[in-house]
Amino acid sequence: MFAFVIEKLSFWFETAECRRREECLAQSSDVVQLEQRICSLESNGYNA
Repeated sequence: MFAFVIEKLSFWFETAECRRREECLAQSSDVVQLEQRICSLESNGYNA
């Protein structure tokens, strides 16, 4: 039971983080800004 709860929480946090990154990238106004944001996410380990 405990493992099930941990697994569900992990999935929830992963989904929330993915949504946060996608929202950040979606705010780009052009391709150059999108590439800059992608590079920033990659260099910060997707945790910034």
